Amino acid sequence: MGEDRLTIIASSFEEAAIEFHRAKLKSKGYRMDGRIASQKFQFMDGLERKDLFDGKMMFAVSFIKDSV
Repeated sequence: MGEDRLTIIASSFEEAAIEFHRAKLKSKGYRMDGRIASQKFQFMDGLERKDLFDGKMMFAVSFIKDSV
């Protein structure tokens, strides 16, 4: 049993919330995993951390699709 995960990153709470409906994710078997939260994103480049989105706080929401 595996799972597919999808995270939407948006500049506003509203954009993140509406995307679930706009993309018809429910009909594709996805459900929300957690809550929409504002956060800063970084990635690792070797041993160095780098800001994404110029360090701007963004809203993220994750979805999960269970597969059999």
